Amino acid sequence: MARLTRRALPMATVELARYLIGKTLVHATARGRIAGRIVEAEAYPPGDPTGYARPGLTTSNAPLFEARGHAYVRMLYGTCYNINVAAEAEGVGAGVLIRALEPLEGLALMRRNYPTVKEAALTRGPGRLCRALGIGPELSGTDLCTSDRLWLERGSARPRIQVSTRIGLSRDQHRRRRFLERGSRFVSVPP
Repeated sequence: MARLTRRALPMATVELARYLIGKTLVHATARGRIAGRIVEAEAYPPGDPTGYARPGLTTSNAPLFEARGHAYVRMLYGTCYNINVAAEAEGVGAGVLIRALEPLEGLALMRRNYPTVKEAALTRGPGRLCRALGIGPELSGTDLCTSDRLWLERGSARPRIQVSTRIGLSRDQHRRRRFLERGSRFVSVPP
């Protein structure tokens, strides 16, 4: 598959979240290539009170202020990582959380990275997908449009997209900024 260029990525956060459904996230590891099709993503646009960019630019969230297409890997709940994609022009903090993938390549490597989880649930949820793909803090700041370690590829088919409210939030739950592939058994929580 062809890699996604920055030019191909929509400039607005909500549009980018929708656009990423059906695209492929690839991690080239020393042991081999691991890849999954994005089936669920949530938008956190500029000014969102629940987004990681809300406090403004910090050392920790700097990748969210890079040009769209940069990865921001963050510790979640002190137990696992999640991956976000910077979603706006350089200097504007916003991101798209990748919530779930459909495994495509490197299933044996995914199982090795996360042996205690059943195959159908390996990449269901942001923490699980990072663990299965071996994505950690060393990849935060990676340019997903130019990197040879972690990148995005075009999808092979146009998925049917469903929109719902975001999940796992204690406030602003009513916003319809969660996009998922309709009927996918790999989404983290069915709408």
